[in-house]
Amino acid sequence: MIDLYYCATPNGLKLRMCLEETGLPYRIVPVNLGRGEQFRPEFLAISPNNKIPALVDHDPADGGEPLALFESGAMLWYLAERSGALLPHDPRGRLETMKWLFWQVGGLGPMAGQAGHFRVHAPEPVPYAIERYTRETARLYGVLNKRLEGREFISGAYSIADIACYPWIVPHDGHGQDLQAFAHLKRWFDSIAARPATIRAYGQATDAYARSAAPLTEEQRRHLFGVTA
Repeated sequence: MIDLYYCATPNGLKLRMCLEETGLPYRIVPVNLGRGEQFRPEFLAISPNNKIPALVDHDPADGGEPLALFESGAMLWYLAERSGALLPHDPRGRLETMKWLFWQVGGLGPMAGQAGHFRVHAPEPVPYAIERYTRETARLYGVLNKRLEGREFISGAYSIADIACYPWIVPHDGHGQDLQAFAHLKRWFDSIAARPATIRAYGQATDAYARSAAPLTEEQRRHLFGVTA
């Protein structure tokens, strides 16, 4: 059994999508970020960066002690190896998938996350930050759109590269992006949205960057944005 320490953020949803696709048995351990549960000692023992998602595999393949992981890219890689799915077996195909996985964790996620923060969650408008991150997110959407021209998925068959990227395209409105401007990306996005595992993973999940979301309280802001090392 795998414990997934989870909140329905884009990074959290990556792992739930992956677990649903692979069929590995798992249970959700909710982490309420707005209440600061990510700073509890028992969670920090698993995820020292105080971020979700995190997981504990209580039955790892090596038969050893329970294995704890944090960082969504590392967890996707681990689950693909664990299940033998969602990652090509040939060396070149694996490297192609890993390139795009790292592209997402190093670029698309951080930049889109900042765009969403300054466009939706910032307590006051910061025009330079809004323009900076919205433009960079548009550039990254364009990179992915070009990559998907003539391809069904990012690196051959459906893989952890697609799973890593999809949840960061879901909040496109909050990122200031119109999918109609990215035809290949939109086609790919719609095909993943229709997958049964995606539908199961998203369930009642809400858009973390929805403009209609209730304003954050001061307590939530403190836990989400105000804690230092």
